[in-house]
Amino acid sequence: MNTSVPLFNRLGGAPALQVLLRHFYADVRQHRVLGPIFAAHIENWPAHLEKIAGFWSQVTGGPAVYSGSPPARHLPLNLQAEHFQAWLGLWDVNCRLWLAPDCAAEMSALAAQIGRRLRQVCQVPAPPVLQLNFRPATPA
Repeated sequence: MNTSVPLFNRLGGAPALQVLLRHFYADVRQHRVLGPIFAAHIENWPAHLEKIAGFWSQVTGGPAVYSGSPPARHLPLNLQAEHFQAWLGLWDVNCRLWLAPDCAAEMSALAAQIGRRLRQVCQVPAPPVLQLNFRPATPA
């Protein structure tokens, strides 16, 4: 992976982001947990996709065209851990479907970082880490 070239360029620039976002948000709109939240708050989907594309462009090292405050937009939504898990799950799937493997992994890692910060701002606890208490069987 060549990290001297911005992720934005390695993704394929704005056209690749637009494809990813269009498919991702089509899935979000149909999701049983996320869909109703977005339906209640997004009236103009083309404008929303354009704004989000600007956000991801900036985050990935592309043109800095985004203006806004993501935490402020999410605070009144009463988000819970299940919302973050669902969003990240759909994001991961779409990144793997629409991006090269190395770019998909980087985009998923960025989304996880953003999700952690947003959970902190929204005061949503992180999901519990599954602990397995496993001891191998001892030979008889």
